[in-house]
Amino acid sequence: MDKSMKFNSLDRRQFLRGAGLALALPAFESFRTTISFGAETSGDPRRLGCFYFPDGVPMPLPEDPAHKEWFWFPHGNGTDFTLTECMAPLEPLRNEITVLSGFSHPAGRIVHGHNNADQFLTGAATGGGDMDYHNAISLDQEYAKYVGDETRFSSLVMSTDGGTGTARGAHTLSFDRNGRPIPAEHRPKRIFDMLFVKSDEDAAKRLALSQSALDDLLVDARRLRKTLSKHDQNSLDEYLGSVREAERRVEKAKKWINAPLPEVDADHLNLELGTEEPRQYLQIMFELIYLAFKTDSTRVATYQIGRENGVGRSDHLARAVGFDLSHQLSHDTTKPNGWKNFGIYCQFLNEEFGRFITKLKQTPEPAGQGSMLDNTLLLFGSASSAFHLSRNYPLILSGGKNMGLQHGRYINRAGTNPQGGAWDGGTEPWQKKTTNEDVPLSNLYVSMLQRLGVETESFSDSTGGFDLV
Repeated sequence: MDKSMKFNSLDRRQFLRGAGLALALPAFESFRTTISFGAETSGDPRRLGCFYFPDGVPMPLPEDPAHKEWFWFPHGNGTDFTLTECMAPLEPLRNEITVLSGFSHPAGRIVHGHNNADQFLTGAATGGGDMDYHNAISLDQEYAKYVGDETRFSSLVMSTDGGTGTARGAHTLSFDRNGRPIPAEHRPKRIFDMLFVKSDEDAAKRLALSQSALDDLLVDARRLRKTLSKHDQNSLDEYLGSVREAERRVEKAKKWINAPLPEVDADHLNLELGTEEPRQYLQIMFELIYLAFKTDSTRVATYQIGRENGVGRSDHLARAVGFDLSHQLSHDTTKPNGWKNFGIYCQFLNEEFGRFITKLKQTPEPAGQGSMLDNTLLLFGSASSAFHLSRNYPLILSGGKNMGLQHGRYINRAGTNPQGGAWDGGTEPWQKKTTNEDVPLSNLYVSMLQRLGVETESFSDSTGGFDLV
């Protein structure tokens, strides 16, 4: 846990050390292994992967010569659209993707774009200062609740920077049912070992100790509650919610503790990679998600490719294409070749996402129908578009054909003249009056959950669903 995190005022370090025994155990099992022991399946597994990139995208205005080539969104609409140079790596996959414009979270539209990664999957109104920060459950965790104990891991939470970050400076896309951030892992070897390697033979003993520690915490908490004010009792109740969440994880771990881990071929993996080799690093992070999905170790994964505001190791990813810092590219669009340079970086991100799509498409569903992509719903996007503009999120959907999704489309809800242009040093785009009323992004999330099998009519601030057919 990042000690600088200020998501709330309650010091949970003692609890996290106690529960860490349970949460860090490597001896869990994949659902696919359970199948080998004779368990029945209920049809093809349905998976969800969510991926976030920071800093928005190139949005040169129509009168700018760069608009034709380096505008991130396609030109056209419906099935009649042309991908720009930013999207060129996805041209071979145009029938496997749906590009969306004109979607955003209402609570984030008047907020600086660097503050919105926290609510990308939650839609929550996270407030304007540290004292009024409140988040909500994220889309991935809503689906993880539905999957339940069918897989060893409820979800795989990853980011390039790791941990939780700070309020409005998140290093994770995932938030639990109480709106608390779930720490993300950034070290490939740690992720691989968690998924596929038993570190010792004392897991059962550790699990028992963890249960005992949780029991003691609950006893102490009940005694303490009697001495607290009403306000402090509410804080304690919030704390006990996290204890109960840990209890649920301990109970789940008991189910998997003695079963063997799935075996995978790891000879091709360099598990010591870091952001010093950015392209290879992104590739192995996507590969680990692929392996987790293929072995059915989890059906839910998030990966925050970078944090906002040019802070942390993720800002070095632009070195994969010959630039220094990723975030600076979004500020330098008034310079010669500024839009092109920013677009080349976006092209790189789209290329690696496309590589992941292709791998899922080329892999037959293990013990199921179609390809892995047909049974996996992927969301790739950001919570800002033009410079610091928290509207018209750039979004790509892929996969899910066995869930009824159709692709090869550009769903344009932003109109023919969306806000954009370079920042001239004056009023920033996010401070200007909107030129279009976006669709609530949570409407899309409702439909995604429904396609994944969750019976729901709402999520966050949704006003309905959104037709994905």
